Amino acid sequence: MNSDEQLRYPIGKFTAKDSYTLDEVKANIKRIEAVPASIEALTSKLTIQQLDTPYREGGWTGRQVLHHIPDSHMNAYIRIKWTLTEETPTIKAYDEKLWADTFETKADPAISIALLKALHAKWIVLLNSISKEDLERKFYHPDSKKYVRIDQAIASYAWHGEHHLGHLKIVAGK
Repeated sequence: MNSDEQLRYPIGKFTAKDSYTLDEVKANIKRIEAVPASIEALTSKLTIQQLDTPYREGGWTGRQVLHHIPDSHMNAYIRIKWTLTEETPTIKAYDEKLWADTFETKADPAISIALLKALHAKWIVLLNSISKEDLERKFYHPDSKKYVRIDQAIASYAWHGEHHLGHLKIVAGK
């Protein structure tokens, strides 16, 4: 992996497995649950200059990353709820880059950290209630043109939170 790719993917790229065991799903839910506290602990010490520093040339600033995580995880929560309540729904895709440039992404990231903490508290209750059979339910992603199982989505978002935590560690100089 070259240095730009190491900055882009500080914990490596995500590759979904075809399916996950119940123990793997539970471990991934624990990873999702840990993200808000890890992010809050790391970012509580960031300066305004660090918040406004990109983690790599052409990348988002720490502030944008902090606002992106709950945006993305809200979409994940909704996608999983749709999948539990509808038969193989086609989810709504969104342009992450445009979302990272809306006005509120320049605001105090404490707003998004509070949102992330509340969202994850509710999301974890939902994830822990999903039956083994429902983990196999799928949604269709119109951009990738792929069907995604709930167990795969859980693994993806476990990776996603840690992936962006890696970006924030770069900004923090850790």
